[in-house]
Amino acid sequence: MLGAGETVPARIVADLSNVTFMDSSGINVLIAAHLQTKDVQGWVRIAGASRGVLRVLQVTGVDTFTSGYPSVEQALIA
Repeated sequence: MLGAGETVPARIVADLSNVTFMDSSGINVLIAAHLQTKDVQGWVRIAGASRGVLRVLQVTGVDTFTSGYPSVEQALIA
């Protein structure tokens, strides 16, 4: 997480295009990022996730607070 004096980014795009497996550690990172960006009226978006990773995001409910896009570029302009 952030150290003392560092600011929270308002917008984060997580490029998951090279991720083939996601466990609770990855889910926890996305949840923590969501909570931090929510505090500054921002967002977290997912880009390039495989079907398997998308399924994990759905099962865990991460998809209820973040949106998925095919590419980083599409996530940035959405």
